[in-house]
Amino acid sequence: MADTTEETNAGKRGPSGSVQSVDRAVSVLEILAQQGEAGVTDIADELGVHKSTAFRLLGVLESRGLVGQEKDRGKYYLGAGVLRLAGAAALRLDISQEGVGVIRTLAEETGETANIAILDSDAAVNIMQARGPAAVTAHNWLGRRFALHATATGKVLMAHLPKERREALLADPPERFTERTITDRAVLRAELAVVAEQGYACTTEELESGLNAVGAEVRAHDGSVIGAIGVSGPAYRMTGDALPEAVKKVVEAAQELSRRLGHSARDAG
Repeated sequence: MADTTEETNAGKRGPSGSVQSVDRAVSVLEILAQQGEAGVTDIADELGVHKSTAFRLLGVLESRGLVGQEKDRGKYYLGAGVLRLAGAAALRLDISQEGVGVIRTLAEETGETANIAILDSDAAVNIMQARGPAAVTAHNWLGRRFALHATATGKVLMAHLPKERREALLADPPERFTERTITDRAVLRAELAVVAEQGYACTTEELESGLNAVGAEVRAHDGSVIGAIGVSGPAYRMTGDALPEAVKKVVEAAQELSRRLGHSARDAG
C-alpha cells in the first residue's frame, strides 16, 4: 500500500524522516540479499511504500554503487560497493583473529605492552592488547581512542592516509599533551613523510610524560595499510640502546602479521 503520509509531507522531513530513509535503504539491501534481485514494485511492496519512494531509494543506493540494475529487465541486485564494505569489515576481523598470537609473542619478547591499532575516523583505536612480563603497571589501552599525531601507531596510520585527508586532519593545530608533543604542522608533515618511507614511527613522551612507544605498519593482501602494531613502555626502559631493538622487534611483528593477512614483502610499496 502506498505511503501517503510520506508523499504528502515530501520535502518536509525532519531528523526522524532522515532516520526512516536510512532504515528503508538498509531494508532494501536486506531484501536484495535475500532475494538476489527484485524490481521496484516488489521492493515497494516489501517496504510498504509508494513505488516512487522505492525508486528514489534505489537511485541513491545505485549512485553509491551499493545496488546495480539489469537494464534489459529492470531488476535490481546488490552492487560491488557492498563487497567493498564487506571486504573492509572482513579485514578488521582478520587483523583481530590473526593478530592474537603475534602481539602475545611481541609482548613476551619486548617485556612491554603490545597493541594493535586501526584508524577510527580522526583517531587511532586499540583493538587488541597483550602485556609483557615487565609491564607490571601497564596501562589498559584496549578500546581507547588516541590522537594520531601523538602516538606511534597513530603516526603510522596518519602517514598512509591520502594527502587530502591528512591535510584535513592538520587543518587545526595539533593538540599538545606534553612538552614533547609535536604541534608544529610543518615538522609533523616532515616526520610523517619519513614514517611513510620507513614503515615505522617512534614517540618519546609525546602522549604522556615518561611513556615511549614504537609502531609499525600492517598491510593487507593488496598492500594497503589497514592497521599498526606497536609496543609502549616507560621511558627509562625504552630508551637509548633499548629503542632500536624495540623497533626491530615491532617491525618484524608487523611484517609477520602482514604476511598472515596475505601480504608479501616483495609487494610492499
